[in-house]
Amino acid sequence: MSNPEQFHRASRRQLLQAGAAGVAVLAAPAIVGAQTGPKIRIGFWPVAAGLPFFAALEKGYFKEAGLDVEPLKFAGAQQVMEAMLSGRGDGSANGTGTANLAIGEIAQPGLFKIFCTNPSNVKYVLDEFITGKDSAIKTMADLKGKRVASGPGIQNTTLCKTMLERAGATGATVTELPIGQHVASLVAGQVDACYTLEPTGTIGRMNGTTRVIEAGVVAKYILGDPMAPWHGGAGSLTTEFIKKNPEVSKKFIAAYARGVELVRTKPDEARQFMKGYTAIEGPLTAEVPLASYMLYNEFKPSDIAYFQKFYDLFSDKGIFEKKVPVEPLIYKA
Repeated sequence: MSNPEQFHRASRRQLLQAGAAGVAVLAAPAIVGAQTGPKIRIGFWPVAAGLPFFAALEKGYFKEAGLDVEPLKFAGAQQVMEAMLSGRGDGSANGTGTANLAIGEIAQPGLFKIFCTNPSNVKYVLDEFITGKDSAIKTMADLKGKRVASGPGIQNTTLCKTMLERAGATGATVTELPIGQHVASLVAGQVDACYTLEPTGTIGRMNGTTRVIEAGVVAKYILGDPMAPWHGGAGSLTTEFIKKNPEVSKKFIAAYARGVELVRTKPDEARQFMKGYTAIEGPLTAEVPLASYMLYNEFKPSDIAYFQKFYDLFSDKGIFEKKVPVEPLIYKA
């Protein structure tokens, strides 16, 4: 990518294009509050990357569009995908692991379409390795032979093991652990380090118990460039829901795009909406680093290429039973 910051920039025009028909409806007073359409069940898990969804809920953007949106909280991204597979969920909020979604795509081809990703890197931080504040561990290589906890699910564990290998931390043992338990496990001495997602690192830093070893690790160790966009999480809708409710889907994506716009243009206002959806509250919300966001109509060939490189890791390691092309998974208005 010629300009490493280019992926997070978007014009207001592009934002408004992310469902122009829906935006027109948002502005129609006669529609406001008339929630007569289907319930839209969106799965999320408590990570900071879900902020646009949380903000759209709390600011009433979905209700203003006449939509009945039900947030479904899960312990991990795998459960979000399983709900979509079983018909218990109609989509995912940002922060839901895209590799987990791809496993659902392999199981049921044509399962979903991605309308927004949350690319992160060393500047727009979501992913990191943390350790105890007084730990002797200083670098990733120091994790050689250590006990490392990872967030749950195949995406987190595969990434964790691969990054440890590439950082020279051979012999480390990786165990799955819900991210809400990462700080406590370090404090209790049950593990030496954790591969985790924000806001976990901020929680531990602010309460004086943990510190970050290295952040933006997937971009560096998996994509080969600390500033590369790691499209590790995504907002999506099932293809079945889109086909049955094309206009409702457009309205939903347009309202969601308003949440993205709020995070981009008024991050301080948006941050407060982590409360109740993640483990961080009050003044601490101001400390959490934010991921970037990319809507379906903002993807460039270089973004697809980085996204594909991420997916190819899983097919190369046999986690995906076949190669999963990224481009067909992106929503087309």
